[in-house]
Amino acid sequence: MNESEAGPYMKLLFVHQNLGEFGGAETNIHLSAEYLKAQGHTVSLLFRRTTQRDESGWRRLFSTCFPLRSNGDIEQTEAVLAELKPDLIYLHTLDDLEVVRVLNQSGTPVVCMVHDHSLYCLRHYKYNYFTRRICRRAASPYCIFPCLGTVVRNPNGKLPVKWASYTSQLAQMNLRKQCRAVIVYSEYQKQELLRNGFAADKIVTCAPLHTWAGEGLTSSFSERNLVLFAGQIIRGKGVDALLKALAQVRVPFEAVVLGDGNHRAYCQRLADRLGLGGKVRFAGYVLPAELKKYYLEASLFAFSSLWPEPFGLAGPEAMRYGLPVVAFDSGAVSEWLHDGENGWLVPWGDTEAFARRIEQLLQNKEQARELGRRARLSVQKWEISRQLGRVERLFLRLTQPTKPQPSVPIEKLSAYD
Repeated sequence: MNESEAGPYMKLLFVHQNLGEFGGAETNIHLSAEYLKAQGHTVSLLFRRTTQRDESGWRRLFSTCFPLRSNGDIEQTEAVLAELKPDLIYLHTLDDLEVVRVLNQSGTPVVCMVHDHSLYCLRHYKYNYFTRRICRRAASPYCIFPCLGTVVRNPNGKLPVKWASYTSQLAQMNLRKQCRAVIVYSEYQKQELLRNGFAADKIVTCAPLHTWAGEGLTSSFSERNLVLFAGQIIRGKGVDALLKALAQVRVPFEAVVLGDGNHRAYCQRLADRLGLGGKVRFAGYVLPAELKKYYLEASLFAFSSLWPEPFGLAGPEAMRYGLPVVAFDSGAVSEWLHDGENGWLVPWGDTEAFARRIEQLLQNKEQARELGRRARLSVQKWEISRQLGRVERLFLRLTQPTKPQPSVPIEKLSAYD
């Protein structure tokens, strides 16, 4: 893109709690910043903490990285805005009411990206802790009682739980409603925002993904019968449910669980109790470049989330390699996984059905390859230039309001048009 095609280049300030790789939110931010930088725009980052994962790569990507020194660091926020004079602020995950308020009041257009359910759920994962049943309610006093969502885990404190403020939750939502546009991954997320009073004409869906062609990047479906999981090992990701399914698989296989999290130790003990110690290996967190070799050896990708996934990027990422996915029908998963077409969509929580579909793919490699071929084709709709091209046009419209722009309403700048 050149200046005559798109108008003046933009100075964009990304705002997020993390600097460095961590999870799906960070993958999205990295892809977005990389794409926008390649189009000639300047990208900077205001962040809360470092993850110590590929921090140097992030510092090379962003022209300047500014740390928030403490919670409610208004002075630093105002200093960054005065120094950069950004054309647009791209707000991601940050639970700092004072900083977000300063951003909204700066006079600079603010667009926010909602990565998960934390904006409208005190527990952040929209399902019952005890039953694991998915919640479909809007934020309301029900969150206080009987849900008891105001009592949340406190992994870094002296006590095992802490108090979460319902009024602060409502304040966070109200601040995001003031943004010029809200970007989400899926129609499922959009419906959650509508349920919580967001304006439909402000919501844009966008789920960018690097796609490619070429047989060299297709899984070999090797005789290892490798079942692969990659993601955070937290309770909502259902690794325990995956292990219970694997314990019912009657054909030879090996499984690799990639990632880390507070549920890992429990899942490792569970694997031993289920007699899977020699079949399942927990390999920890690996960088994206190392992850590739696992995709190329796998026979299928297991997506075992039980929480309502806002999108579930790990599934489509595996599909790029021609891998079929077996997944529970949870959240937005059905928007990219179509049962019997590009993998198998299993009823929520049904570990027996999950096991049978894994068996089916391991026993019938031709079927697995065909489903994987269709999976690879199906992810093309999320090709990064198509997805982020819409975001760039949205940003240009908001920063150049007097310049003629294509007459497409915001809500039509969608991942599914």
